[in-house]
Amino acid sequence: MVGGGQGAYIGNIHRLASRLDGQWQLVAGAFDVDPRRSREFAIGQGLDPSRSYGSYQDLISGEVGRADRVDAVAICTPNYTHYPIARALIEAGFDVICEKPLTATLEDAVALEKLARASGRFVGVTYTYSGYPMVHEARVRVARGEIGTIRSVQVEYPLEWMATAIEQKGNAQAAWRTDPKKNGRGGSIGDIGTHAYHLAGFVTGLKLDALTADLATFVEGRALDDNAHVMMRYQGGARGLLWSSQVALGNSNGVRLRVFGSSGSFQWFQEQPNELIYAPLEGRVQIIKRGADDLSEDAKVRSRTPPGHPEGYLEAFANLYAGFAEAIRAQKENREPGAVGRNVPLAYDGLKGVAFVEAVVDSAEATIQPWIRPVVV
Repeated sequence: MVGGGQGAYIGNIHRLASRLDGQWQLVAGAFDVDPRRSREFAIGQGLDPSRSYGSYQDLISGEVGRADRVDAVAICTPNYTHYPIARALIEAGFDVICEKPLTATLEDAVALEKLARASGRFVGVTYTYSGYPMVHEARVRVARGEIGTIRSVQVEYPLEWMATAIEQKGNAQAAWRTDPKKNGRGGSIGDIGTHAYHLAGFVTGLKLDALTADLATFVEGRALDDNAHVMMRYQGGARGLLWSSQVALGNSNGVRLRVFGSSGSFQWFQEQPNELIYAPLEGRVQIIKRGADDLSEDAKVRSRTPPGHPEGYLEAFANLYAGFAEAIRAQKENREPGAVGRNVPLAYDGLKGVAFVEAVVDSAEATIQPWIRPVVV
């Protein structure tokens, strides 16, 4: 692992999730920009001192010649460092698991995806919400045509944790997320809007054609948006609405997806992740529950407990790690991956996410805005 040391929220999530199914073992790491803190943290995690590195460069040089070298490296650092770290790892022959967004700029995302394809290295991106069993169930059922032709998609990701200027009061996680040099051009749209965008496309299979966006910065002094509204037009005619916000009071992690078709709809809410709401054109609204016998294989292989025993965020994240492990094994063995290794987010998905953010910011910054003032009679 690179990054994710003391005080880093996402690093511990990666460590917990990777271990859940016994597919991965953490054996080496460079966890902090300060070499001393990095080594101390690594040793505190139980790592061999000889594999407790002071920098990612030291990790590469220390691991590349080992007979028991690491199988993959997870990148859990701020956005602007993803590209140089991932590039160096790929060029040294390592497979990569990278936090989203893939990079801070579109130019870097294009270059990294091209490098991944040319090298044959595996690059997985942790779009967490595509790890939930009922998200996969919705994907399978949409593909079967159970709700007909998709007409409208609504997806949202509201948070409240940055409703005040906590970055000015020593919150390190907020500080880099509000710094354009470290987070990229998008604030909320880059940090959480990319999750929402990927979730909508993952479930529906729709491809974005065009968008128009309105970005707002409600907390005074911020350089990046903390609220985004995006109207989307998909290829084939479907319409979409996306909302991401870091200042939505009363919302802890309110990821919600609604897909409306010509003969039915599906709704999934992350805070009730074990249920998928299905409303057919003619018939009663149904609640489809995780763990049921008649679910798809894609949902079943991502479930661990019987119905009524909730599974949530850590399990979804663990499903990504289980999928990455299977995909890497299948690639090495020159075979098709099993069900859990299919449909995992890869470098191209990360590239699409960065392209989406760039398009949103470009739209919001355009000099001609498509706003029409209504005539008051």
